[in-house]
Amino acid sequence: MGQLKGRVMGVDFGTRHIGIALSDESRILATGYETVNWNGTDPEWALNRICDIIKEMNVIALVFGKPSRTDGTKSETECKAEVFAGQLQERCAIAPVFRDERFTTVIASQYLHECNINAKKQKKVIDQVAAEIILQEYLDSIKRN
Repeated sequence: MGQLKGRVMGVDFGTRHIGIALSDESRILATGYETVNWNGTDPEWALNRICDIIKEMNVIALVFGKPSRTDGTKSETECKAEVFAGQLQERCAIAPVFRDERFTTVIASQYLHECNINAKKQKKVIDQVAAEIILQEYLDSIKRN
């Protein structure tokens, strides 16, 4: 990723909601961007929407949360995330990086609760905040290396 200009997108994949976060152009700070709501059976709309964001926001890298089970074994959602990420790669020519996302939704919920965000509002943004956590951990890790 070195000298290329552009943003990194964090993706919290879910079978009904996909949280999207974007880095700033300097790739230092992650910010929640959008929750893509979909029915989980036909990914076309979700893929098109995410590709549009990639183009509009000059995204050069994708970081997908890897939704493993808490014991680290592969979950059904993880398999679906891998398929979806592969379809996104085919459309947008950006190979995704996968990061462990266990407990990000719990952390996001705690954070939103501490910020006095009510449950109804949390439901609308929790996937974005989870994507933000996944992306920020990734950005921090590449700064360390």
